[in-house]
Amino acid sequence: MSDLVLLSLLVGAFVLTHELLAHPLRAPLVARLGAGGFAVVYSLVAIATLGAAVQLWRQIPKARLWDTPAWAYGPALVAMLIAFILFVGSVTAPNPSMMPGVKGEPKGMQRITRHPMMWSFVIWAGVHMVMTADPRTIILASGIAALALIGTVMQDVKKQGQDSNYAAHMARTSHVPFAAILGGRQPASALWPGLVPMLGGAAAWFLFLGWGHTWLIGVPAAGWSYMQ
Repeated sequence: MSDLVLLSLLVGAFVLTHELLAHPLRAPLVARLGAGGFAVVYSLVAIATLGAAVQLWRQIPKARLWDTPAWAYGPALVAMLIAFILFVGSVTAPNPSMMPGVKGEPKGMQRITRHPMMWSFVIWAGVHMVMTADPRTIILASGIAALALIGTVMQDVKKQGQDSNYAAHMARTSHVPFAAILGGRQPASALWPGLVPMLGGAAAWFLFLGWGHTWLIGVPAAGWSYMQ
């Protein structure tokens, strides 16, 4: 078995176990183990599967399937800025898909997408697949993107069953970023998610791409030299 096939199996195991534990198996396991016990099992499985995948990813030699054109670096940096803004917006304001109930009209980042954190992961994954052109990274990033997208669908289904107001929330918002604005369900002013996501996302983007990427991954962020 090749390393890339093994990596694919490990990434697949991470995605599958995460979705099973987060959704259909969550309630029965919580009933049997309690919330604390479930959290331990959930964490151990995630650490084991993702940790093994990342460790193998580090061991597989880098390769390139294509040459990334120079013009792609600018759009990639902009896409990563959007990803950071979405992520900061997801952790600095209430997210109905992650909370017990929906109250009032959509606000802030929810007017752009009701799943800002998951879409920040999807954008991150897409940028890294295109820019690295590295088979091992494409496999790992594809798993992250699949996990995020499947998770959003599962969250929507679960919330509709838990909260009678969530269907109306879905009708006023969009899964895909900006789709509700383009479709007229949200005004053009919804493009502004708020000062905290914008400033916080921009600061995190600058710090991580300018310094954190090299410290954590060991190589500078692709295209960052174009900013200097």
